[in-house]
Amino acid sequence: MTREITAWLSDMDGVLVHEGDALPGAAEFIGALQAKGRPYLVLTNNSIFTPRDLAARLRASGIDVGEEHLWTSALATAQFLSDQMPNGSAYVIGEAGLTTALYEAGYTLTATRPDFVVLGETRTYSFEAITQAIRLIQGGARFIATNPDVTGPSAEGDLPATGAVAALIRSATGRSPYFVGKPNPMMIRSALNRIDAHSELTAMVGDRMDTDVVAGIEAGLRTFLVLTGSTRADQVQRFPFRPTEVLPSIADLVERV
Repeated sequence: MTREITAWLSDMDGVLVHEGDALPGAAEFIGALQAKGRPYLVLTNNSIFTPRDLAARLRASGIDVGEEHLWTSALATAQFLSDQMPNGSAYVIGEAGLTTALYEAGYTLTATRPDFVVLGETRTYSFEAITQAIRLIQGGARFIATNPDVTGPSAEGDLPATGAVAALIRSATGRSPYFVGKPNPMMIRSALNRIDAHSELTAMVGDRMDTDVVAGIEAGLRTFLVLTGSTRADQVQRFPFRPTEVLPSIADLVERV
């Protein structure tokens, strides 16, 4: 017998919003979760913004999500590092979402003999900062990256993202990073812990087979792929794994909350 879904995790871009606009059913889905008191988190691999920033952006699109319901790869990375080495130090390439998360986790941000080099998302990757990161890793700093996405969207087209820059640093140092964000199921498990939810009673909603769905499967969740983002229906069969269901949009899940 299929157990009732009592908690929900949802990706953000391609599921709830696209280019700053709410997707059909997104506001209603979040409203249903709130009305029924379901534990939920909105997940994103984007490490640029703080939860407060993201909550404001979602409100502007008509979706009311409090910052306590947002879980980013930056927050997951900060928690991972704090668990691994409490009160450590890091040299960071990234924006406020990442630096704030690490600072609040008790980390010292420094370029002097850091324990870790942490690579995140930024729209202004600096050759000098990348060079510094390479030299620190060569000197013994451990290499961490928030997420493996190689491109990010913009109005003008794709931009190089964390995964692409990580590949550059890996080529220069011979050291591969540990990616914390999706598809690493660690990000899903840390989200479950945050809302005190059990994997067997939780669903993951995403628009990408290679990050959202596979991470949900590996964490033991039921998975729903919506076709409002990156993955098309004809692409699903190319993967060696399947979501629990494929749906046109998150609007099809409102009545199932």
